[in-house]
Amino acid sequence: MMDLYTHTALQCSKVITRHYSTSFTLGIQTLHKKFHLPIYAIYGFVRYADEIVDTFHDFDKAQLLARFKMDTYQAIDERISLNPVLHSFQLVVNQYHIGHDLIEAFLHSMEMDLQGESYNQAGYEEYIYGSAEVVGLMCLRVFCEGDEAEYQRLQPSAKHLGAAFQKVNFLRDIKSDFKERGRIYFPGVDFSNFSQEDKKKIETDIEQDFKAALTGIKQLPAPARAGVYLAYIYYLQLFKKIRKLSASRILSERIRVPDFKKIVLLSKTLLLSRLNLLR
Repeated sequence: MMDLYTHTALQCSKVITRHYSTSFTLGIQTLHKKFHLPIYAIYGFVRYADEIVDTFHDFDKAQLLARFKMDTYQAIDERISLNPVLHSFQLVVNQYHIGHDLIEAFLHSMEMDLQGESYNQAGYEEYIYGSAEVVGLMCLRVFCEGDEAEYQRLQPSAKHLGAAFQKVNFLRDIKSDFKERGRIYFPGVDFSNFSQEDKKKIETDIEQDFKAALTGIKQLPAPARAGVYLAYIYYLQLFKKIRKLSASRILSERIRVPDFKKIVLLSKTLLLSRLNLLR
């Protein structure tokens, strides 16, 4: 019966991923099947933590996040939780030896979001690391399946990929983050007077992250490579779309890649992967 509970809990994380993110769902489905449920479990965990700070406006977010944090560590220590998301996550943490330091850094960034303030360079880098880079490292632990040397070698690229994704998200979500939540992630930028020069500086930084990430993607274990590459291509497409728009345009609307375009990218990625031509 425990197997049934565990299977059901993992399926809950899968449902969460499918309902919240078309792009990540497609990326996960492109991974080898053995990685599907572990990555769903990681996504379900980070999605629900993020949901606390971004959505539950009529509740005490700090209290909810503190309880979520306590329940997370209890689930990991006891190897069980009645919360299916946390039960799924603890399974992955314990099986793939995901460090508590990564989990702590992630939850700390969620706590930083509750403050709704602007960041200096140090705070910005701290937030990026905790909210995005460590998520990439959690996934890398799964992909490397216990190969410590491979994990250490691919760490820098995984961090760059997470950083690129998060910075693109920041550009995409400026309207809601700044106008609705009062958050200013990019240091030294006044979004009341957001200029093309400001936008170009941010884009140059993101471009460097994408370039550094691609090197590592090409060196990933074969069962993980196509799925991660698909996520990379999707975000690169979104980034290119944002670069073509004016600073005022991205302040006024949320930019996205249409679902049909995601399917095209999926088909292209699968073909390149089969031909061993990922580039």
